[in-house]
Parts: sequence; structure tokens; C-alpha cells
Amino acid sequence: MDRPSTLHDKPVSVGIAGVSGYVGVELLRLLLDHPRVQITDLSGGRSAGKPLTDSWPGVAGLTDLLVESTDAARMADRCDLVFLALPHGLSAEIAADLVARGVKVIDLGADFRLRDPADWLAAYGKPHAFPALNAQAVYGLPELLGAGAPAALAAAPVIACAGCYPTATTLAALPLVEAGLVDWISASCVSGISGAGRAPSDKNLYCEVQESAEPYKLAGAHRHTPEMEQSLGVPVTFSPHIVPMRRGMLSTVTARLKRPVDPAEMKTLYDNRYAGHPLVQLRDVPPATRDVRGTGRAHVHVAVDVNRQAVTAVCAIDNLGKGAASQAVQCMNLALGFPETAGIPRFPLVP
Repeated sequence: MDRPSTLHDKPVSVGIAGVSGYVGVELLRLLLDHPRVQITDLSGGRSAGKPLTDSWPGVAGLTDLLVESTDAARMADRCDLVFLALPHGLSAEIAADLVARGVKVIDLGADFRLRDPADWLAAYGKPHAFPALNAQAVYGLPELLGAGAPAALAAAPVIACAGCYPTATTLAALPLVEAGLVDWISASCVSGISGAGRAPSDKNLYCEVQESAEPYKLAGAHRHTPEMEQSLGVPVTFSPHIVPMRRGMLSTVTARLKRPVDPAEMKTLYDNRYAGHPLVQLRDVPPATRDVRGTGRAHVHVAVDVNRQAVTAVCAIDNLGKGAASQAVQCMNLALGFPETAGIPRFPLVP
């Protein structure tokens, strides 16, 4: 990808809002070792006013920053850029305040992902509170943006990072829809329990989820469905499932081909589409979630059923990595002219 020509000569000061959650602490893990970043502000809700070790004892000795309340004025004084790792619905007002104070925002929630006001109204039941800012936000899935990603991300006051399910599904299906080979896809996806967040509920209690797999929000009921359709431009039948693992996501996309395609042509299509994208790894065999655990990479496999003229594409990501925190770091890197993979783990956590 082309890069902006001007690189920062000093570390960029960044803040993390929502550091007591799974995505927030994953951001902290990545940014503490980023060569071009200095973390200058950490904030949270219920954890405000407490040492970070109260929420995450394992970070003892790594940072002496106190977790403070989420205050835009303070963050603007300390930060060039702020990551918002907040529950959906809480980012928009804070982002608007930060942008007005000249701070770039990378939002890992859903508040700025949908471009069409009608889609937002249908998904969330009310008009967007900041439609003008929403219109300026850029969707943060670099592989979808392609060669224009650095310029688009650099110009955006708000980068709206893609959701985890839409990331995995889009990367699996994108070459198919761009080539006009399919006009409808079905995406069956599984996610680790961390995707449900850290707040205790019957969706993440050990006794409820261990040794059980559960589908939920089927038949277009999930709010990620319009996000997938926005990215892909075709109808999507989306079936999400929670499975008993801590982190990881697998999207299996199936579709009927509009014309005959042999496996060699399909392989070339995917090879060409993802050439130059260092965080997408094409695989000759289907990937597993263990292959990407703790990384910012997406592993993609595609197979053609010649007899039925159907295609199956699979994408494995870490829902906290390429599905959230590392994607946000990737977007920051491209926006600020840093190497695209700076600070992003690529070797999986094994065993």
C-alpha cells in the first residue's frame, strides 16, 4: 500500500478508554510494545480511580498510569489519538467531543460503522446522534479499502473499526463478490466467549457456556448483518454461534456460483486480491482458530464444489485481535504513516 509521506518524528501520545474490558486490555498489550507510541491516558467506568492492577493483576510493573474517568477534556490535553473500546452506544458523544478538540479517534464500537442513516435507525431504533460526524467517519477494514487505505484513514476524524464477525465474513467473501461470482452469501460463524464482553451475565458464566454451543440472533436479527451487507454489497444470511473457547472466531461462507469456476481460477482470484496485504494469509487447507490466537492475522481458505457449482470460503481470526484491537492498531499505523504491521503480533500463542 502507498503510505503518507510524512512520518512522526516523536512517539504519538495515545489514550485508551475502556481499558478494563477485554478489548481495552488487548489494546494495552499491543501498544505497550509499539515502537512509535506512548500511552498517556487510561480510562474506564467502574474501574475509574483504581490502579489498573485491580482489573488486570498481570500488568503489574508494566505501567504506572492510574485508570481515570472517561473525560474528553483531559484526554485531549494528553493525547494526539484516542482509542475508544467502549460498549456500543457510549462512543459517539465522547468521540464528537474529542474531534471538536482536535483529537483523532479510533472507535472499536459500532457507533460510526453504518453509513446509511436508514440502516442505523433500523438496527438501533433511533436516529444517529451525530449524523454529520458519522458521515465523515471511515470504515476501518484496511483490506476492504485497498490501496486507498492510508489516505482515507489519515483524513478521517473518526475511524470506525470493523466488527469482528463482519471482518471475518468480509475477508472470506470479498473476492467472490468483487468478481461478480455470487449474489448472495450465507455466513455461519462461531465466536469465543470473550466476544460477549466482561460484564457478568448468563451468556458468559462458566456453567452456562462450557460444553455447549449456542446459536443466537438468527435470521437477520444480529446488528452485524447490515454491516456485512454494507461491506459486501450483497444480501447476507448470518448465523452466529457462541462456543466454549476464550478467544477466536471462524466464519464459514457458502454461496452458489453464478458461473462455473474451477479451483485453479478461484485460487488465482484470492491470491491476486490479497497480494500486498501482509495480515491476510491464504491457506491451502482450512484454518483453525488456534492458528491465529493472539495475533492480528486472518487466515483464509477457499474451496470449490465443482459438482454443485458452489463455493465455501473460511476465515479464522482472533476476535480480540484482527476482530478488534490489532485491527485498530493496523488502522492507526496506516493513518499515521507507520509500517502497517508495527506492534501487531503475527506468531500465534501456542499451545
